[in-house]
Amino acid sequence: MDAVLADYRAAPISPAERALFGFIEKVNGAASRITAADVDEVRRAGWTEEAIYDAVNVCGLFNFYNRWVDATGVAEMPEAAYREAGKRLARRGYRISADREPLA
Repeated sequence: MDAVLADYRAAPISPAERALFGFIEKVNGAASRITAADVDEVRRAGWTEEAIYDAVNVCGLFNFYNRWVDATGVAEMPEAAYREAGKRLARRGYRISADREPLA
């Protein structure tokens, strides 16, 4: 993961993953310039329409939330809170039910 964050182009990932990251980079920085050729390139790398759609949605939502957080002044959680949330998700997943454990 660190290698991907540093430079996905040089990271030890599959060509398909590299193609998807390149596409998402363009979605993130120049979405209005996405062409059919860009989408075709990701398809040729092996990604399905559904996977491409999901990637665009995730990218778009992260952009939205980052801007919303920045504009509203919502504070980032401390690292310890992220760690606890990760442990809780590992224990019970995302499910919400009447018998769920308390959040604390």
